[in-house]
Amino acid sequence: MSSRPAQRDAARRRLTPPSLGAMKRAGERIVMVTAYDYPGALAAEEAEVDVVLVGDSGAMTVLGHEDTASVTVDEMLVLAKAVRRGLTTPLLVADLPFGSYEISDEQAVATALRFMKEAGCDAVKLEGGGAMPASRAAAIVAAGIPVMGHVGLTPQTANALGGFKAQGRTAASAARVAEEARRLQDLGCFAVVFEAIPAEVAADIMSTLDVVVIGIGAGPATDGQVLVFHDLLGLGTGGSARFVRRYADLHTQAVDGLRQFVDEVRDGSYPAPEHCYGIDGEELAAFRASESALAE
Repeated sequence: MSSRPAQRDAARRRLTPPSLGAMKRAGERIVMVTAYDYPGALAAEEAEVDVVLVGDSGAMTVLGHEDTASVTVDEMLVLAKAVRRGLTTPLLVADLPFGSYEISDEQAVATALRFMKEAGCDAVKLEGGGAMPASRAAAIVAAGIPVMGHVGLTPQTANALGGFKAQGRTAASAARVAEEARRLQDLGCFAVVFEAIPAEVAADIMSTLDVVVIGIGAGPATDGQVLVFHDLLGLGTGGSARFVRRYADLHTQAVDGLRQFVDEVRDGSYPAPEHCYGIDGEELAAFRASESALAE
């Protein structure tokens, strides 16, 4: 049976970058999750999530890569298109994958345009606030495409940061994160993600910013929070970061259901009569007669 998006609440309207800014000014908390396919998008829509990110984390959670840097633009576009089909209200943002914007401003704009035109995204996100990513962000903004920045722990370049470690834990590191966040704001980014930085540092930087700030492992002072779909629903099989809270254990439930299916197929209890289709007795007799005639 096909599942299409349910009619949304009349009070819910499609969110835009200015909508998020209005939510910030009104003191409304913003909820963001990742999604990588149509069912995930439907769940986010029905749960009334505000922002859906087609994250490059999909490289690991759904495509089986060892890291986020391995995913390609074409793979990300497939995921983004599927998510777009399931969303009506949330703002749809896509990560620009590693290698798709570093070469030049022109490459960055061309990649961003693909996500907007081919996948119907509302905005793109790119990591880092140093000179290179800041230049790329500025070029994309100048092309009329909304950009969400990302500072702190940036998974695409985690090796350069010493691994998947919290950032901003020294005065110098905290100052760098603050400088990058303010630079991205000045360049026109409508929002910035703070990942894995001390809560106190995030709160202090927040006081110097006007743009929307979404936190992941950055404490409660940010304007909103984001978690990876598979982490918060317990769909992953590996370890999780300190900031992850699991709200369900769907992996265990899936394995239990599959094991029951395996057992019932093997012991013959599935399919039972209620799972089978019938045929009129006269039609069955005619069919059997025709089969017998063919066998003679």
